Amino acid sequence: MTESIWAILPAAGVGSRMQADRPKQYLLLKGRFLLDHTLDCILSYPKIGKAVVVLSESDPYWPESEHAHHPDILRAVGGNERCHSVLNGLHALEGIADERDWVAVHDIARPCLQHSDLDLLFAGLGNSGAILASPTRDTMKRGVRQADGSVSIEHTVEREQLWHALTPQVFRYRELRDALEKALNDGFEVTDEASAIEHAGGKPRLIAGRADNIKVTRPEDLALAELFLNQN
Repeated sequence: MTESIWAILPAAGVGSRMQADRPKQYLLLKGRFLLDHTLDCILSYPKIGKAVVVLSESDPYWPESEHAHHPDILRAVGGNERCHSVLNGLHALEGIADERDWVAVHDIARPCLQHSDLDLLFAGLGNSGAILASPTRDTMKRGVRQADGSVSIEHTVEREQLWHALTPQVFRYRELRDALEKALNDGFEVTDEASAIEHAGGKPRLIAGRADNIKVTRPEDLALAELFLNQN
């Protein structure tokens, strides 16, 4: 692979489901900001050059991060939704990244990412890029909401072809930028970067990754992330 690889990490969210006094990326995990664990993994991976951290314009916590003055970090201002933040991160690379370079978008709240998964991901890139994903192991149910507000089972969903989308998700710089702009112009709901690529006609590859690459979303996830980090 001769093209450069850039990382974009959206970190402008407020993490309301954590019910904390600060955004989840700044909660302490093993005595450090959660975001610092994530950035350690990304910036220590040899194939990744610089990283764009997309922050809220009024973020008061970033200056306290271990990585606030890291020479390989660029900053961008976050948008209303994740897709806007990622697009802002891409725009921050204009004039720096080549259109054929690869961009790896990673959730800042996934601190347990392993370099072994990055090896698999970059080795498996196809024409439309690739994402880390985990095959669904549980029985899946489709629910339907009843008139009284309760939810009942409509039917069981065949799980053999179902995957949990993880990150990083890796695509060509120009293709991802154009796909996100098209999706937003079309009013398409962008749930992750791959969904924008799919909307533009691409078919990204699924690369099976580790199940411990969890996203910290709820308070109990912090303890689980600490457990996984202690085992690595």
